[in-house]
Amino acid sequence: MHKAALLIIDMQNDFIKDDAPLRVVEAKTIIPNIRKVRETFRRHHLPVFHVVRVHRPDGCDVEISRRKIFAATPFAVEGTRGAQVIDELAPEEGEYLIRKTRMSAFFSTDLDLLLRSLEVERVFVAGIQTPNCIRTTVFDAFACNYQTFLVDDAVGAANEEIHRSNCRDMANIGTVMVKTAQVEDLLVHI
Repeated sequence: MHKAALLIIDMQNDFIKDDAPLRVVEAKTIIPNIRKVRETFRRHHLPVFHVVRVHRPDGCDVEISRRKIFAATPFAVEGTRGAQVIDELAPEEGEYLIRKTRMSAFFSTDLDLLLRSLEVERVFVAGIQTPNCIRTTVFDAFACNYQTFLVDDAVGAANEEIHRSNCRDMANIGTVMVKTAQVEDLLVHI
């Protein structure tokens, strides 16, 4: 069996809650499936990574395309409730927290180092949002030679059309598209 890890991307208050500054409309609908997948990984004693976007209060580390948005409505500011993982998915002791300032969970983080140190060969990706942080993380995981699985019904975007279009692109590079109900079997039999 090849060791697997779960990457839960950006399930933070500033992107999920009703009054969130950068609310992703479909995000709340995927929480139950992310919880199921997370519980499956926990049962199998496999690593769970909570990947969060966190910015400095002055916004100097925000990418250029989002600086105006951040100046008007700061989001995911270090030390605020908005930057925290939602209560429904709060990390437990022994789970990993990866802080990022860009879309990809691999860009300028220690994620790849930790995955390799844990001898992980397969990553399962869940969270938000499909065309941005999910897509860039999936492409980078693939580029780093991880067998990459997208848990299609545990990933969300602004709407279903955007989600589907990006899923097709990820499938076309070799990402394995799976449903929540398939994860257990894949962990045991592959």
